[in-house]
Order: sequence, then C-alpha cells, then structure tokens
Amino acid sequence: MPLSDWELWACAQQVIKQHGAKAPLHLASRIGELATAGDLDGVQTWKAIAERVDQLMDYRAGRPLSKQ
Repeated sequence: MPLSDWELWACAQQVIKQHGAKAPLHLASRIGELATAGDLDGVQTWKAIAERVDQLMDYRAGRPLSKQ
C-alpha cells in the first residue's frame, strides 16, 4: 500500500532531521540500493520523498515552495 501524501511529507521531514545537509546524499544512496535490489515500488516511494526533501530544503533556504 503506497504512502499517503501526509506520510511522504513526514518522511521527508524526518530525513532532513536525521541527515541535515547530507539528506540528498542519503536519498541518492537509498534509491540506488533499492534500484539495485530491483525494488521498483521502493524506488518510487523514495523518489517521492526526495522531491519533498528538495522542496523543504529550498523553503528553508529562503526559496519558495514550487506549486504542484
């Protein structure tokens, strides 16, 4: 069962809390691991989290959130 939008945002916030400025590196590594393992659902989920992390990091850096 896919994560809800709310859950994806919560995951993104947690990734930033745990990894700070290195969050994008963590996400790239995690997505790579899942891709290598052939877990396409996992890749899709983590890409959705990565998009939200990018938006949150932009917002925290003073750039407005992009509208989807």
